[in-house]
Amino acid sequence: MAFKVLIVDDSTFYRRRLREILDEDRDLTVVGEAKNGEEALAKLMSLSPDVVTMDVEMPVMDGISAVKAIMQKRPVPILMFSSITHAGAQATLDALEAGALDFLPKKFEEISRERKDAVGLLRTKVRLLARRGVGFRRPALARTPPMTRSSKTLPDNAPKSTFFRSSGLLSGRSDGAIAPSVTSVRASGKHYKCLAIGASTGGPVALQKLLSGLPATFPYPILLVQHMPGTFTHAFAQRLHNNCAITVKEAAHGDLLKPGCAYLAPGGKQMVVEGTQAPKIVIRDALEDEVATYKPSVDITFASLAGVFQGDVLGVILTGMGADGRDGCQQLYNHGAKIWAQDQASCVVYGMPQAVAKANITDKSMDVEHMASCILSEMVN
Repeated sequence: MAFKVLIVDDSTFYRRRLREILDEDRDLTVVGEAKNGEEALAKLMSLSPDVVTMDVEMPVMDGISAVKAIMQKRPVPILMFSSITHAGAQATLDALEAGALDFLPKKFEEISRERKDAVGLLRTKVRLLARRGVGFRRPALARTPPMTRSSKTLPDNAPKSTFFRSSGLLSGRSDGAIAPSVTSVRASGKHYKCLAIGASTGGPVALQKLLSGLPATFPYPILLVQHMPGTFTHAFAQRLHNNCAITVKEAAHGDLLKPGCAYLAPGGKQMVVEGTQAPKIVIRDALEDEVATYKPSVDITFASLAGVFQGDVLGVILTGMGADGRDGCQQLYNHGAKIWAQDQASCVVYGMPQAVAKANITDKSMDVEHMASCILSEMVN
């Protein structure tokens, strides 16, 4: 039986094209359309869709308000569409905080020309989120505040929002075996020089949950690779910085790696680390001999870390579709690095973590709720 989709967008053209594209997938059927959030709420109750595609900017009731209302009335997986402007990036992050599970930049030219890669990505994301609808639950209202930032004071106008969400909201059905999950670890005594984290679908929420549990005194640099457009990564880094005790910044070419600082790979580029004496970040395009499906690519960043730090790295793979990170983790693992993965139950999409698990290179698997404390136990305590 096909998954039911509700399309919410104030553009008649966009609704029509989305319907045509999604209805051509035998696993999907569009059961309804709405031109604003208010209509979406009414149709949600009568049509009971498995997944909703939601525009951000709409009259009467905008997409963010609609997401909040849906999470209160009848939680369902939501895929957001937003402009690729800075304002669009901020709105997308707000939508993820409100409860949406994933997003796509709204590009009329790709939809109108039916570019094969764009159409395929859209269908894949909708199918994956629809599957997560099984067992979908409303998030807990109570939120745990992030660890206090001891090294600096936030400006009065800094956003105070967080991405926190209970793992119940992230749960759902997945194909494949469930890896054993742990809630705590005993320090191995291994020597470390770096923490590296890769993520894709569902990553913004998971990264916020993990990083907010690390103290400002965290003694190692952190490399972050999140699949995200270039117009989004600066806003995402700033929001993480404002809500975490550690320093978070969008990585820049020439940055020297410093303890307690997380460097987010800029979208549309590749981030590598070079230099063993004074390791620094290099931001570049993909090389001719590199097969880089993603920009940024977890594989490319992690492979560079294997060359610089050998096995003195803790590599963590969070929620995301595909297998980006598996090959990079393999190179780190071959040098003696530790590789951890987010467990199936707390993933939006158990693709990237499952890929490293199937490669038999995962030392530990755990709920994202326990990641920070386990990292501190292994690397600091």
